[in-house]
Amino acid sequence: MSDEVTPEEDLEGRFLVDPYMNWVQGEKIPVHLDFGHDLLALETATWDRYDARGCFAHAHGRGDFMANYVLEVLPGKKTRPVKHLYEGFFYVLSGFGSTTVWMPGGEKHTFEWGPKALFAIPLNCEYQIFNSSGRETARLSCTNDAPLTLNLYHNEDFVFDNPFKFPERMGSPNQFQGEGEHLEINRGKDTAKLNLWETNFVPDLTGFKLYELNERGKGSMNVSFVLANGTMHAHSSEIPMGRYKKAHRHAAGTHVHAVSGEGYSLLWYEGESEFKEIPWRHGIMYVPPFWMFHQHFNTCGEPARYLACSMGSRRYPFIALRKRSAEGGGSTSIQQGGRQVEYEDQDPRIHRKWLDAIDQSGVESMMGDIFDEAKIRALKPEEMTGAIHTPKSIGPAV
Repeated sequence: MSDEVTPEEDLEGRFLVDPYMNWVQGEKIPVHLDFGHDLLALETATWDRYDARGCFAHAHGRGDFMANYVLEVLPGKKTRPVKHLYEGFFYVLSGFGSTTVWMPGGEKHTFEWGPKALFAIPLNCEYQIFNSSGRETARLSCTNDAPLTLNLYHNEDFVFDNPFKFPERMGSPNQFQGEGEHLEINRGKDTAKLNLWETNFVPDLTGFKLYELNERGKGSMNVSFVLANGTMHAHSSEIPMGRYKKAHRHAAGTHVHAVSGEGYSLLWYEGESEFKEIPWRHGIMYVPPFWMFHQHFNTCGEPARYLACSMGSRRYPFIALRKRSAEGGGSTSIQQGGRQVEYEDQDPRIHRKWLDAIDQSGVESMMGDIFDEAKIRALKPEEMTGAIHTPKSIGPAV
């Protein structure tokens, strides 16, 4: 029997290598791939790395830098201490527990969390997650930049067993207790102020203070987070009752978690005649693909909130498109070279569909000051067909 290596075997591992996906397959937990997921319903399995349960929740729109996994800690259990050189934002889907983080100097911080909390682990710090309930499983969503990190270094020991410390990422001790610093950035006379909250831990996203951002739709509220002085971005937005946001588009990899309220999101590429619809309720996460328009609609009798996590923070934008967003490009009309569809430019089917949806839920429209709703209700189906109207794209420059 010959020991000679065939040409095909000699090339294996030397062409089109994806170290992140190689790592994913080696973790031996379920890998779910779809446009979006109900993270509360995904199948998990024993995950040796955490000594817990988990799965990968991959989305078609995750792009090159970002991904998501679900971590599940059984009642009364805890994970093993872990650390890694990628950034991760944890959003608590269900359950109660605590997290201990070991600082570079050896001191440790422990904080308690419950459903709809958000926290970040400072880069390469060792941490351990505890389920404080003896009856209920704790399930957390972790949006991360592991694809960027593993594909850049393609060495798992370097990523998971690296002794280097980043003391500048720690923040003050009170940031692990839900405190932080509000930063208000003036972006120019024609652009709304940017409100930032710098912290490591947000105890409850449903009650966290947000700030007016009417450029994204009348009554829209928003705050951007700087978490653990990282390169990843997160923001929370709120849609008022009886209203919806303006459509826009951006880079790939933005993981959108529905936090509170009910409704739906519509997604489409420029020139398409049909929408893709994603339901809106806690536990749902989806990722709009690169340059795909998407629009969020509240259909319930209370404000609806969501959490979006992506690459490129307001402090460290990382890519040019994210820098334009921080400067206000994400709220600039496509008529002016931006990425937002103003209400007067949107397809009439969009408002009609929403009116029909709120009729079913008994909610009154608060958008009669913008739309001639009687006229839109009177439109016949054949008068609302065709490609979704948007001006010709100028490309992803802003």
